[in-house]
Amino acid sequence: MPPPLLFDLSSIDLDKKPLFEKEAILEVNPQRDAMQHLDGVLWYDKEKYLVLGYKEVREDEFWVGGHIPGRALMPGVIMVESGAQLSSFFIKKVYGLGGFIGFAGIESAKFRAIVEPGQRLYLLGHITKFKRRKYSFAVQGIVGETMVFECVISGLEV
Repeated sequence: MPPPLLFDLSSIDLDKKPLFEKEAILEVNPQRDAMQHLDGVLWYDKEKYLVLGYKEVREDEFWVGGHIPGRALMPGVIMVESGAQLSSFFIKKVYGLGGFIGFAGIESAKFRAIVEPGQRLYLLGHITKFKRRKYSFAVQGIVGETMVFECVISGLEV
């Protein structure tokens, strides 16, 4: 059984225009082209260290033809990368960490369901530790009503 959500989604309008769209994300995050996996940020609460972003899972992504032929399944590593990009954007844009944010680790990763092209992957994030240049970020991926993955990502300003 999946854990409770990091925060209640019922009070957030998931259909509203994002607070930050892809252009704003590209101003902060260095990933480009096939490695850019965050499409928008819908909501955040700075005082509670919470954020909600999303990735549109498209038919034209580089992995679709080969993972798995005839039944495209989003690789778990790309789900985690989407969460890492949300954490990097959030920590830089909202909290002002200035340097390059490196991906320092993954803990407690669990993959609970599949994600397919044509779906929107919501990313719920919570900064759980923040010490000078290092932080931990709990992230959950949701498609519809289903939690598809969860993990804790460590980031480091380098």
